[in-house]
Amino acid sequence: MPSAANILKRLKAMKILPVVAIRLTRMISDDTKSLQEFEEVIRLDPTLVLRLLKIVNSPFYALVSKVDSIAEAIAFVGMNNLRNMIAVDILKNTIKNDTVHTSFSRNNLWLHSAAVGICSQLISERVFEQKGDDAFLCGLIHDIGLIVEDQIEPELFIKVCDLYDLGGKQIDDCEREILGTDHTQIGFLIAKDWHLPVEVQDGIKYHHEIIDNVDPESIIGIIKISEYLVYRLNYAPFPNMKSILPKSLIKHMQASIKDYKAIAMDLPDELKKADALFSMDQE
Repeated sequence: MPSAANILKRLKAMKILPVVAIRLTRMISDDTKSLQEFEEVIRLDPTLVLRLLKIVNSPFYALVSKVDSIAEAIAFVGMNNLRNMIAVDILKNTIKNDTVHTSFSRNNLWLHSAAVGICSQLISERVFEQKGDDAFLCGLIHDIGLIVEDQIEPELFIKVCDLYDLGGKQIDDCEREILGTDHTQIGFLIAKDWHLPVEVQDGIKYHHEIIDNVDPESIIGIIKISEYLVYRLNYAPFPNMKSILPKSLIKHMQASIKDYKAIAMDLPDELKKADALFSMDQE
């Protein structure tokens, strides 16, 4: 059975993920890098340049005047938003050609990832009144391991889906039985390799773990709550998926039920508003 580390090694060897985007993601964690260095690297990928300028000038950012330079675009969105945009492009590059199994399609996974990313940001900002950049990023890529499994081990991944279709087991249990690892471990190693914040790494690693006394304000807590809401709104990557919340998170949600009901009601509109960011149209 392939280990998570072995799958990551093969992923790098196959060069499925865009090299420039990953290089930029690692650079963002380095405070010594200059704006000029970022601009020089971004120029190596003309498609990324077009995407960046298109998104910055979209209704999502609602800027008064048009931005037409890379440096100006970076200055407007900031490094964290740049990192998140790059993460979106990395996923799009990997997921763009849909494959459909009886219980799985890449398009459904993409919609789920977008929904969890935006929901996590809303929870972070509205409920806890803190910046939602890292929560968004973690929610967006929390299931990247599933995409990688589908790419690197397609035959075994189909067996994982077949086993899940039989019912009675969670998807990560099926992965461990067939693959010997699961998407949380693979995603954790990818986040670590990209030099993402430790909190983001942990949010990916533990989003399926049943952990008592989870701090609701932590990224782990936020991702768990977000998945719970997103599943209930039918944005699931697989049919009949459920999220089991620990008592600490249930108690927190009950105390803030009005906030969470509002987030659940607003999420579909927030997804539409972010269409320029998540649209599969690369032009």
